[in-house]
Amino acid sequence: MTDTTTTSITVRVPAKVNVQLAVGAARPDGFHDLANVFLAVGLHDEVTATPADTFRITAEGHDVDRIPLDRTNLAARAAELLAARHGIEPRVHLHIRKDIPVAGGMAGGSADAAGALLACDTLWSTGSTREELLSLCAELGSDVPFSLVGGAALGRGRGELLTPLPVGGTFHWVFAVADGGLSTPAVYGEFDRLTAGTAVPEPEPAPDLLAALESGDATALAASLTNDLQPAALSLCPPLTATLSAGTTAGALAALVSGSGPTTAFLVKDAETAREVASALLASGTCRQTRVAEGPVAGATVL
Repeated sequence: MTDTTTTSITVRVPAKVNVQLAVGAARPDGFHDLANVFLAVGLHDEVTATPADTFRITAEGHDVDRIPLDRTNLAARAAELLAARHGIEPRVHLHIRKDIPVAGGMAGGSADAAGALLACDTLWSTGSTREELLSLCAELGSDVPFSLVGGAALGRGRGELLTPLPVGGTFHWVFAVADGGLSTPAVYGEFDRLTAGTAVPEPEPAPDLLAALESGDATALAASLTNDLQPAALSLCPPLTATLSAGTTAGALAALVSGSGPTTAFLVKDAETAREVASALLASGTCRQTRVAEGPVAGATVL
């Protein structure tokens, strides 16, 4: 019987933006090799694990009607994977407090999975090492390991093989949340369609971008932001073009689709400009809401 007197464990976990997403050709297993430069930003979900007689999952916050509250949720799969690894029953109530846009290319589901892993590992005192948790994260999804680590990192393989990157300052961002979502597999499928018959280069991190991160130079970073999935996202969701244009017109240094979209990300020079660009984007009518955040921030953290 689970000890229901045990204190709940809450983990805060950040969203991410891809400042570079270089995508290789499809592999035989259907995945793509990536050079994926992640930056964790200050929009957070919180995952609380509480002892229970049986597994259940609940949620509150932004767009929770758009996430599954059953065992298909990635956070639920994380708890079950950890429990199976240690031969215990996943008797836990997971409660997710959502603040990261749902299905928006900012790794909200991956963040919840990383948060659930760390919360349950702490709650159950399973004593997993960092390497063991990262291995479990990689089983759950390509973006999950970075959600655990945070900061800035280069992801190789399909994004799960991480190398931490130095960052020399704080970068200011505005995120425009679109109506609806985009399926990551659908965006990769469109990438494959758009690149069919062409020689897709091996993905490599851009030296200029890595140098801009290390120096903390927002103008230099703006000049080197790239996302190979952006043409596919725009093909599937053409209105995003107007959103990108509205942000740059309003004063953003650069704009790009975040990951597989449809959230769009705008790098700006400072916090004041972030507020101005966010207001202008809302007034443009090209997005549903805007969010302002800074990065890098820490990865999954027990509160």
